[in-house]
Amino acid sequence: MPARNQKQWMADPNLQRGEWVDSRIYSDPEIFEEELEKIFKKTWIPVCHESELSEPYDFRTTTIAREPVIVARGPDNTVRAFLNVCPHRGMMIERRPAGSFLEGQPSGNPKRMTCMFHAWQFDMKGNCVYISREKEGYQDRLCKENTGLRRLRCEVAMGGFVWVCLDDKPECSLEEWAGKPFDCIRESIDAEPLEVFHYHKAIINTNYKLWHDTNSEFYHDFMHYHNRVTGFNDEYFARKNIGFEHGHVNVTSFEVNYDEYEGFESREELSFPKFPPNQWFMIDLFPGMNFNLRGSALRCDIMTPLGPNKVMIEFRGLGVKADTPEERQTRIEHHNSIWGPFGRNLHEDLIGVTGQGATMNDGSEPRRILHGRHEDNYIHDEVGLRHYYDEWGKWMDRLPSDPMQKYTAPAVAAE
Repeated sequence: MPARNQKQWMADPNLQRGEWVDSRIYSDPEIFEEELEKIFKKTWIPVCHESELSEPYDFRTTTIAREPVIVARGPDNTVRAFLNVCPHRGMMIERRPAGSFLEGQPSGNPKRMTCMFHAWQFDMKGNCVYISREKEGYQDRLCKENTGLRRLRCEVAMGGFVWVCLDDKPECSLEEWAGKPFDCIRESIDAEPLEVFHYHKAIINTNYKLWHDTNSEFYHDFMHYHNRVTGFNDEYFARKNIGFEHGHVNVTSFEVNYDEYEGFESREELSFPKFPPNQWFMIDLFPGMNFNLRGSALRCDIMTPLGPNKVMIEFRGLGVKADTPEERQTRIEHHNSIWGPFGRNLHEDLIGVTGQGATMNDGSEPRRILHGRHEDNYIHDEVGLRHYYDEWGKWMDRLPSDPMQKYTAPAVAAE
């Protein structure tokens, strides 16, 4: 068939609605702003791991839907989350990405979160404990007991990850939101305390959903030479995509033949507790977080949308906190040889999504992005994509295949 003209290129494909999306959902600035309000401010987001707040007064800062957030471990060992905003004049309280409040900073006292602007201080429960010149300035009209930080819903769960929700009354609890997809690896990641041993982040010129797409389907394993060599066998093709409520998906396991790749060896010597050697489970959580357990190492991707065509991705590698030095080194090598900045797979995924992002900038010609592969929910079926975008349509009340129309159920069910 010859190359298509503009009319043919723009025409709907010969597929059922639900088997493609309109590229404007990746590039339209109005849609992006709406996603922040309707999705990211309403859902549970994993922001870090408890091991990154290992001691009382440790903290980390992040953002969710442009809202600055701080999570801190109190002297009672409880992890809490707050808006990183002073109630006085709206100043960002803590600018460092991570650290400890145990020792005082030039503009603050020990064991206090201090706003450097006017020296207001807060304890690890978010209570205001000091207002500079309180009586002189406010007399009896305002006192520290009547102000404080904006607390956020926060839970530590699913292997020790710290989850935050900006909504005081989320649609469902964290367990209701993400519990069932995690059941496939929960016994392993909850058996012993875990610890982050690797962290790096990247800012990519692509829409956050396109990054999540690479984790929502395995058809792109044709891009990964390592995956083809170590996995293209009957057991690999028998893997299933399993959809869950709220747009989540997990992928069933199989045994990876690492020793088939030159320079690699079997990884059966070390695995996660109660996890079979060389196995691989993957969990994709709506609206765009990913958890991979490859036998000896757990990888977590947490992404922060920065714009329609820009996303920050934080990559964490985790092992068992009680590892011996030898075990930890093995886990690091196993993780980084696949998912580190110079590993076998990660850079190929990033090349793929930046190539997509380059064609879907604001103002680019709308086109159809196809999700129509059906292979009985087996590994190269694009059911994970259909499932995800149907959920996206519900939250946004937009039709993924024509985002200027209101959502209606797809002609092809998102199995």
